[in-house]
Amino acid sequence: MKYVLIHGDGMADWPCEELGGKTPLEAARKPHMDQLATRGVLGLVATIPEGMPSGSDVGTMTMMGYDPRRYHTGRAPIEAASQGIELGSADVVFRMNLVSLKPGATAGRQVMNDFTAGHITSEEAAQIVTDLGRELAGDGIEFFNGVSYRHLMVWREGSAKTTLTPPHDITGKEIDSHLPKGEGAPRLNDLMRRASALLAEHPVNHGRRERNLPEANSIWFWGQGTRPAVPSLKARFGLDGSVISAVDLVNGIGRLAGLELIKVPGATGFLDTDYAAKGRYGLESLRTRDFLLLHIEAPDEAGHMGRADLKTEAIERIDELIVGPMVEGLTRLGDFAILLMPDHATPSKLKTHSPEPVPFALMTAADFARSDRPPRRYTEAEGARTGLRVDDGHTLIAALFGRDRLAHRN
Repeated sequence: MKYVLIHGDGMADWPCEELGGKTPLEAARKPHMDQLATRGVLGLVATIPEGMPSGSDVGTMTMMGYDPRRYHTGRAPIEAASQGIELGSADVVFRMNLVSLKPGATAGRQVMNDFTAGHITSEEAAQIVTDLGRELAGDGIEFFNGVSYRHLMVWREGSAKTTLTPPHDITGKEIDSHLPKGEGAPRLNDLMRRASALLAEHPVNHGRRERNLPEANSIWFWGQGTRPAVPSLKARFGLDGSVISAVDLVNGIGRLAGLELIKVPGATGFLDTDYAAKGRYGLESLRTRDFLLLHIEAPDEAGHMGRADLKTEAIERIDELIVGPMVEGLTRLGDFAILLMPDHATPSKLKTHSPEPVPFALMTAADFARSDRPPRRYTEAEGARTGLRVDDGHTLIAALFGRDRLAHRN
């Protein structure tokens, strides 16, 4: 038996004026996703427990069957697990974005211009993080290079109680009221101030300035936490599996779950990712393992950009280059179950995440053999219309593994 979880990050959305009042899932041409919805079980699932932040850390943990209310200690510790960073019980790890700030309308104020620093390349970022480490590390502070704008800072025996704001939540807004506050804030604010002074004349930014690209002129801390302890997929369900993602966060949850991390050439974590390669590598992994978590970041990135058109395009590419070939390949491998869902909604209008339940479609090999059901589409509205809603989202994975029956088939 083979089990596949296709994680279309942030695919869910709100009706978009530029799409004629449709969501990207409604506007997209996606026959393979719609086939899952028609032949399988369609409904809504709550991935963000009430009162918790609607981030991919919480949503993906839910998708993998971990109740975030019990296991979640912060976003950055999950990414640290992906990088194999060792954390002591009193150590705190922070997500560190390279960001682009610009002057605000008020004198002396700055605005979050781009929380990705113009999707800075990993090569440029590595130079910056290396120099930050050389100049600012010490006295318990360590820097760890990641991918593009996504990096980590570890504060050995530091504070996890500082109030921090995700930078993608304040795009276009003045940053002053969102700077670190509370316990540990003076140390973090000092690091950010010193980093900005270093980056103002950094060679990477000189080059980006000449090419008229956003500069990585500051760092931004958020998503902090301590080392989590979660049971593996093998311990819970007796399954071996793999994870494919270009994002440290998802790879970190995969590593915590005991999955093998598979690196795919051309996987970027952005709209230009090699969708087809991800699908091919995923199918190959299922020849020797039981489970695959396949993550695609592109829809979420488009949502953060406010580009419903690009999200629609990303969904269509996922459908054509991943979902279709995956179902076809699974039918050749034997018995299977495939679950399609996002970790949260990323409304293009908001340019950030929102916590409402998202659509899921679950199809087994037995469902695939059926062709007697009226057609329906994989969309937010049709998921709601079925009346099936999984309020404890972390329990849905048990249905994928055949260990639990959904409330009713539909």
